[in-house]
Amino acid sequence: MLVVETIGKIRRAYFVDGRPIKAICRELGVSRKVVRKVIRSQATEFRYERETQPLPKMGAWSAELDRLLAGNESKAARERLTLIRLFEELRGLGYAGGYDAVRRYARRWSKERGTSTASAMCR
Repeated sequence: MLVVETIGKIRRAYFVDGRPIKAICRELGVSRKVVRKVIRSQATEFRYERETQPLPKMGAWSAELDRLLAGNESKAARERLTLIRLFEELRGLGYAGGYDAVRRYARRWSKERGTSTASAMCR
């Protein structure tokens, strides 16, 4: 993500000082592609926001993880498995993805579960 200050420096160096793109890149530590993008556009801020998080490796295993999470949630607090243990069980079944994907999925799953149970309690 480019800061407005860096965008200003790039434009000033190119349009006011007349410096070449290669020199601007060396001085500011940005790529030529970025410098060209700033010069050609009138935008003052460049930001990339991913609309949806793809789950390429988790997609096929989401049903299995849902089953494990639901089973884990129904257990007593002392008997519940940690996310590491759930991840290890998934690995034993053949899951090839990473722990971080499992953790993110479990957090989102519990958040969705929490809002549905909270709405059920309010009725």
